[in-house]
Amino acid sequence: MKRLLFIINPCSGKGRIRNKLLSVLDIFAKRGYRVETYVTQEALDARRKAVTRGRSADLIVCSGGDGTLNEVVSGMMELKRLPVLGYIPAGSTNDYAASLGLPRRIENAARLAAEGKASPVDVGKFGDDRYFVYIAAFGAFTEVSYLTPQDKKNLLGHQAYMLEAVKSLMDIRGRQMKITWEEGELEGEFLFGMVTNTTSVGGFKGLVSRDVALDDGWFEALFIRMPKNPLDLSGIVSYLFLKEEDNAFVYRFKTRKLKIAAAEDVDWVLDGEFGGKKREVEIENLEKRLYIVRG
Repeated sequence: MKRLLFIINPCSGKGRIRNKLLSVLDIFAKRGYRVETYVTQEALDARRKAVTRGRSADLIVCSGGDGTLNEVVSGMMELKRLPVLGYIPAGSTNDYAASLGLPRRIENAARLAAEGKASPVDVGKFGDDRYFVYIAAFGAFTEVSYLTPQDKKNLLGHQAYMLEAVKSLMDIRGRQMKITWEEGELEGEFLFGMVTNTTSVGGFKGLVSRDVALDDGWFEALFIRMPKNPLDLSGIVSYLFLKEEDNAFVYRFKTRKLKIAAAEDVDWVLDGEFGGKKREVEIENLEKRLYIVRG
């Protein structure tokens, strides 16, 4: 009998998975799986369970937001034999689920996870021991995702992120750093930076290229220099969201690997969760490292 490890974050989104749990378990059982279910209790719980129980599973399915998915994938990276991964998105934004083309209805996502076709995707390696599935970012607004209280996320959904972003406008500042990749180098004071493998960031599709491939070994990188005045900032926003004329403060490029060295410790966000403070970090694309069921 095939073995399925089902890892659930009951706090993601508005707790949508709770009312659907029996239906989901029934879907798995009818498709021939012996299911081991685990409900996370605290931060990093999903990662620990993926490590300790994942090695004996044929399929791991996680239900939660992008942060829960990140924990499960990070745990799986420690396994010698990687099971296939299925994802039932139940968070507030679910950026990576949009990239994967997953159904929004929980039962439909469960059916796909249990019987769909798995395809390879890239995984980002961040430093020596951290991973991300779709974004590593620093700077303006990136702290919003992990500082927004869970109860506010559940109540307001995507609007909660917008409210916290407005609050953080008064604390915009640059980070002095040097960015090096295979074909180039940047140095200066940067307002924001992100390395992604996704078609959606924070629910917005316009921030990244439309021709993103999740399994080609390349990241899409975006770095924004610190604007000199409010007019420069307005121009940056217009370029990012309205696709107006090219902007001298914004740099976009593709890369397989890059190194970032800053003058001070920088707070990073990995898949919407706090990724730690780093003064220097190498970010590498692990091409086709994971098989995940896609829509």
